[in-house]
Amino acid sequence: MADYALYRLKISLLTPLHIGNGRELMHEYDYALYKGATWRLNEAALLEAQNVEDPLLADKLAQTPPAQLLKDTDFDPQNPYFRYVIRGLPRSRAEGAVVREQLKDPFDRLYLPGSSLKGALRTALAWYAWGERKLRPDLARLGRDRRFAAQGYEHDLFGPDSNHDALRALIISDSQPLPVNDRLFLANVRVLNRGGSLGSPIEVEAVRADTTFEAILKLDLALFSEWARRHKLNLSGEEWLRNLAQVVQTHSQERIRREKAWFASIPNGTRLHQFYARLEMSQVPENAFLLQLGWGTGWEDKTFGTRLSNDGQFMERLIQQYKLARGRRKPGDPFPKSRRVIMVYQHDSSGKVTGEQPALPLGWLLVEMEKVK
Repeated sequence: MADYALYRLKISLLTPLHIGNGRELMHEYDYALYKGATWRLNEAALLEAQNVEDPLLADKLAQTPPAQLLKDTDFDPQNPYFRYVIRGLPRSRAEGAVVREQLKDPFDRLYLPGSSLKGALRTALAWYAWGERKLRPDLARLGRDRRFAAQGYEHDLFGPDSNHDALRALIISDSQPLPVNDRLFLANVRVLNRGGSLGSPIEVEAVRADTTFEAILKLDLALFSEWARRHKLNLSGEEWLRNLAQVVQTHSQERIRREKAWFASIPNGTRLHQFYARLEMSQVPENAFLLQLGWGTGWEDKTFGTRLSNDGQFMERLIQQYKLARGRRKPGDPFPKSRRVIMVYQHDSSGKVTGEQPALPLGWLLVEMEKVK
């Protein structure tokens, strides 16, 4: 038996993806708006070009937002004053309005972190393994800190500690980097509540749908061998990893079904319901799977999800103990009660927003696995 299996991953975005780097960009300090595009400033180059030898001018520059130093003739994508230019405008044009920045490498290239992909796969594997092991939710087994509440169940499924965790055998590289070019755009996101009401706009940099990343996945099968057992590893989960595509697709099909049903009941959720209906009917290639990851995937895709919510009484106690619900909520009300969705806006000739419609979820992708060895 081979010591490892190697796969080339082709990761195709079906909807826009946002994976944040934790930074919020500020209008007129980090970016400027010009002719329908968002221009990311290179503050160092812009300030270096100013005459700072004059003390009065230097003092004025210190109090001036960098974008206000620009002239119309400066707005050239090749100008070193700008790191990159992306299509789209944030809804707010006020000074200091913020945009959540997309993760990039030090050269402002887009990439998909292997850790993000592995985290999403771990969630899917845990959901599937829960069903295989026929586990039942027990509040007494959960930790006090809600960030690690399910750690005991994960230990049951994958192993008691990091040295004996089955997912040691799952190794995923960061994707090959891609230039920003036309792949990045400004996405307007809102929280869509169950009654159809909308939360405040959230502006994010997002990678466009139809973008394709490539990465490498390795299964270290030696960790399940007789050699490993002699060294007291005794890892479980080999079958789940060998059938990774089918396991993850089973989880995704369940999520798609539930999301389709959720949006079917939302007054202005028609476009999202239609998207999930098409996704549910799509024919996924052999040795491939659908997956949602990144910001905006929601509570159910970061926990055991339906394995917990199918038990109504347990779920109510869980929500109360960890204070999961925001705002007023009555026992029995659906949880979670909202989704983050990308909006499409209609504008008049002056650029003013005249209408908006929830359009797409974030972060759905198709992963195709080609075996190399």
